[in-house]
Amino acid sequence: QVQLVEPGGGLVQAGGSLRLSCAASGRTFSSSAISWFRQAPGKEREFVAGISGSGGTTIYADFVKGRFTISRDNAKNTVYLQMNSLKPEDTAVYYCARARVSVATKNEALFDGWGQGTQVTVSL
Repeated sequence: QVQLVEPGGGLVQAGGSLRLSCAASGRTFSSSAISWFRQAPGKEREFVAGISGSGGTTIYADFVKGRFTISRDNAKNTVYLQMNSLKPEDTAVYYCARARVSVATKNEALFDGWGQGTQVTVSL
């Protein structure tokens, strides 16, 4: 199972920061890559950031590079998404997902578990 845990999403002013947390259980946590996706109203779900099972490799969508950081603490079975310099266009429901592979990936076909999603709203 994959779950979002607090502190999570919410309402923040443009330029502010939020941190999302995702916990997973089941098979050895360090063997699974974890990625974040988001979906805004009327738009397709899109990849945000991903991290390998070991934490040694990270990948990012161009629109968040330099603003967001994905990290993991395997001792706590938790992956984090630190979001800084938030923009109104970051407003979306954010989902974490666990992959069947250890390599960081944005290929949705490789994910076998999804969190419940959390709303992030960025205001002016």
